[in-house]
Amino acid sequence: MESIVSKVLDPTDVQILDILQKQADLSNTEIAKRVNLSPPAVHSRIKRLESEGYINWQVAILNQEKLGFDLLCFIFISTNLHQAEELNMLESALEKMPEVLECQCITGEYDYLLKVANRNRSELQTFIRKLNELGVTKIQTNLALREVKYSTVLPIGER
Repeated sequence: MESIVSKVLDPTDVQILDILQKQADLSNTEIAKRVNLSPPAVHSRIKRLESEGYINWQVAILNQEKLGFDLLCFIFISTNLHQAEELNMLESALEKMPEVLECQCITGEYDYLLKVANRNRSELQTFIRKLNELGVTKIQTNLALREVKYSTVLPIGER
């Protein structure tokens, strides 16, 4: 069975996306060499992939520990909020918290899973207090001891 990606994108598009997600700082000239196209053709394809929503943004991924964010936490939260407006307000508040790197609405025992970066236990304690003020009724905090694997690369070229 073919993947959805291969039905929507041609192999060159997939190759360009795969290159960009691994090395977004490459020049169009370098990408063009790798995919056997001209730099202007690569530029046009990248702009089209951006406009069609395949590329959300390109960023530098920083070293969290070197910048003093020693605690990486995975925090499960539950709430008794049930009205859409209340849930929207909670989600909006979570989106605005800079220490929240990711927020996923999940199934199961908890309602949300947060990936949170803090500098120390004091910052974590302050963050948990903020959660309590937002109507969170249950919190389970897990600290990452060490990173085994980290990737932002989707296996789009894999079959």
